[in-house]
Amino acid sequence: MDIRTFLIDWITASNAFDTKRYLSFYLENAILDDPSVGKIFKGHKGMQDYFESYFIGYNTSMELVALTISDDGTAAHLKVTFRGDFPEGIIGGIFDFQFREEKIAFIKADLLH
Repeated sequence: MDIRTFLIDWITASNAFDTKRYLSFYLENAILDDPSVGKIFKGHKGMQDYFESYFIGYNTSMELVALTISDDGTAAHLKVTFRGDFPEGIIGGIFDFQFREEKIAFIKADLLH
């Protein structure tokens, strides 16, 4: 699995508001923990709720700033810039990924203030 390409495709699907494609990057039982919104999202239903609320709902787009991939290819740290219809307009964010079976198994997401 080429993690860089995988995550660029994930960002592209997100920026296109393509819910079906966005969900295809996740395991069925994936977990997303986002302390900045105070919630943990579980499974495809949770990922869809997160995506529709915080990306589609705020017209949010992401731009890759930096990417660090673990030597064994099972984890990655992604730094992004978010733009959207939220009070700040532009804000930084991070995602820490864990991968399994060539899909996202876990993400810790947070905003950078």
